[in-house]
Amino acid sequence: SPAADASSGSGALSPFDRRLKRKQKNWAALQAEPAKCDYLREEVGSRMADRVFDIPRTFPIALDVGSGRGYIAQHLTKETVEKLIQVDIAENALKNTVESEIPTFNVVADEEFLPFKEDTFDLVLSSLRYALIVYLLFIFSLKMLNNIHRVLKPDGVFIGAMFGGDTLYELRCSLQLAELEREGGFSPHVSPFTAVSDLGHLLSRAGFNTLTVDTDEIQVNYPGLFEVMEDLQGKYVLCMGESNCSWNRKPLLHRETMLAAAAIYQEMYGNSDGSVPATFQIYYMIGWKFHESQARPAQRGSATVSLGDLAKIDGLLSRGKK
Repeated sequence: SPAADASSGSGALSPFDRRLKRKQKNWAALQAEPAKCDYLREEVGSRMADRVFDIPRTFPIALDVGSGRGYIAQHLTKETVEKLIQVDIAENALKNTVESEIPTFNVVADEEFLPFKEDTFDLVLSSLRYALIVYLLFIFSLKMLNNIHRVLKPDGVFIGAMFGGDTLYELRCSLQLAELEREGGFSPHVSPFTAVSDLGHLLSRAGFNTLTVDTDEIQVNYPGLFEVMEDLQGKYVLCMGESNCSWNRKPLLHRETMLAAAAIYQEMYGNSDGSVPATFQIYYMIGWKFHESQARPAQRGSATVSLGDLAKIDGLLSRGKK
């Protein structure tokens, strides 16, 4: 759709080439045996579903933004979600969705231009769709969450997961040190990530309240750097459609630089058995759309007990026992 390419004409408006992103995800969805590539997304999708189950209510209609093949839907139950709309920018991803016990409907759309009316959904989910956000206070990022807030009903909840700032830190550090040594400088080879300290502020600016943010890590071990790169290009990155699409990306790495990076990776991060770790940090966020029935903090100055009295509580309790 034209909307999907609206911001892809200039790097001045968006930190990423969105036309390239759409092509990457469409290509990834056509690869053979996609299930072999998806265990990271499926694991995060399972953990996202656990957070839905923690909310003691049934959601009549939910939205999954950037659903891919339906990594969250397969873990949900019809007792929790009665109907799910799956949205993705790549039509090929939606053609190969996994089975789910809940009724699902697929829509091709860009998350910046969600084609739904205001106050439509009781629940909005997004798992790893925001892996590529670099500056969260940038208007490009805020626009996505504003759209999610718009389509949520009052007292509706948004649950999201995204890659955190420490994702693939071993790989990034090794590549940067090798390029500095061999080429006198470095450029990004993995899309930049964000810091957890920015998430609460961003969600608040988008209009969400009663916020919850927590982090988790998933570590995968590989024989060496070359296996990490191969798996990222052939599995996590390309099959997930999450290749680096920054405007200032560098097209290739020299052989000497790669060999140096492999040695640095092994020396700095290698395990005792000779393998090397690759860390994926996941941020989970929960935010609610305001409704009159929601609990609100008391007004400033309305407290009837001073925190200073807490030091006297032991004495008061002992006198009460006597």
